[in-house]
Amino acid sequence: MAYYEHVFLARQDISSQQAEELVAHFKGILEERGGKVGKVESWGLKSLQFRINKNRKAHFALMNIDAPADAVQEMERQMRIHEDVLRYMTIRVDELDDGPSAMMKRNDRDDRGPRRDRDDRGPRRDRDDRPPRDDRPSREDRNENRGSAN
Repeated sequence: MAYYEHVFLARQDISSQQAEELVAHFKGILEERGGKVGKVESWGLKSLQFRINKNRKAHFALMNIDAPADAVQEMERQMRIHEDVLRYMTIRVDELDDGPSAMMKRNDRDDRGPRRDRDDRGPRRDRDDRPPRDDRPSREDRNENRGSAN
């Protein structure tokens, strides 16, 4: 049997419990055909970068699968038919990772370096703090000229 990582997106209209039931449904399809599902992660309701079938958000779920190819193909066929599934992606991997996925590690940002917007260059200069250029009048001069024209 081969190892797969499978991610699918479910419609925003369903509840979190219904999204978990979808995972259980597709897990049952795999187990009927001799496969097994290792880790299941629910990433929750997240915003999409662009609309998919008029949905701006979706429930994301990840499954680590150890199953034969025909079981995965049947699960994907069922997902194409199911009206609550917006998108899915299955990737074959060499081994399954038991630790948390990158999406679950996302909240732990201590291992990253300093943020770009917090550097030691000092406070940001506004446009008014810049000295005026010699070839054009200053902002105050321009405002005075506008007032005298009326």
